[in-house]
Amino acid sequence: MDPKTFFTLPKLRYEFGALEPFISSDQLKLHYEKHHQAYVDGANKILSKLEQARKKDLDLDIKALSKELSFNLGGHILHSLFWKNLAPQIGENEGPQGTLKSILEGEFKSLGRFKKEFSKTAVSVEGSGWAALCWCKPLKKPLIIQIEKHNLNLIPDLPMLMVLDVWEHAYYLDYENMRATFVDAFWNIVNWAEVNKRLEENLPENLSQPQ
Repeated sequence: MDPKTFFTLPKLRYEFGALEPFISSDQLKLHYEKHHQAYVDGANKILSKLEQARKKDLDLDIKALSKELSFNLGGHILHSLFWKNLAPQIGENEGPQGTLKSILEGEFKSLGRFKKEFSKTAVSVEGSGWAALCWCKPLKKPLIIQIEKHNLNLIPDLPMLMVLDVWEHAYYLDYENMRATFVDAFWNIVNWAEVNKRLEENLPENLSQPQ
């Protein structure tokens, strides 16, 4: 029996070659169609298995399935956000604007300092994982965190504004083992409008400037 479809691969907002020369068409196609699709398929398979087991009152290895589900579902969620916070380069990269610019400059003192800290976070991920810019609701400030694999080191109540995948499958065709070069290239194709949109969706109504 084929797994029930709970999740589907999101449609990209751009063509496979639109992010060149920073991410090649072949690299993006492989990442999206093979790796992201595998996490979608994995989550659907586990959810179908759980659903059938409950209907028939069957015993399962819940510990293993729960871990596998969080891994695949985390991969799907993070990749779905990653595609959205990328965009083709159009002319000069203007960088963050509006509310996002004000808050980043307020917290990190300069956009250059923010980029430096985010890049170092991404490059220093041990093994496979992600760098993420989050909005901390309790502190009312942006935080940069690492996510190991897809599902470790996530902190509750930190909506993610921007993520960077530093698994080797995200860059190996283009950059081989040169993760730092890939991270540098990433800044040329950030969709800052999308990052700002996600920030404003999570801000309190009375917070338009950093505290």
